[in-house]
Amino acid sequence: MKVVVTEAALADLVRIGRAIALDSPARAQTFVTELHDRCLQLADMPRAFPLLPRWEERGVRRRPYGDYLIFCRLSGDTVEILHVLHGARDYEPILFPDL
Repeated sequence: MKVVVTEAALADLVRIGRAIALDSPARAQTFVTELHDRCLQLADMPRAFPLLPRWEERGVRRRPYGDYLIFCRLSGDTVEILHVLHGARDYEPILFPDL
């Protein structure tokens, strides 16, 4: 499968990197690279990660990595990375702003 990282997900990665860089610039770079790599690895087994409970009809899946969640949706032969957010955030209004 092909992985497409959306502009929103890229912006999330930039924000995460900036936040971590306040304490450790070197770790910020390596951690954001790790998160991005985990996004790309979804090409191999995207269905290995569950659909969001209560939102199954939207087709959004989440992959945890550390304290972060990678949200994606499958469309044909593409995995679309929607957002990368800290697990403590209230992600529903971010993922589903139309509600």
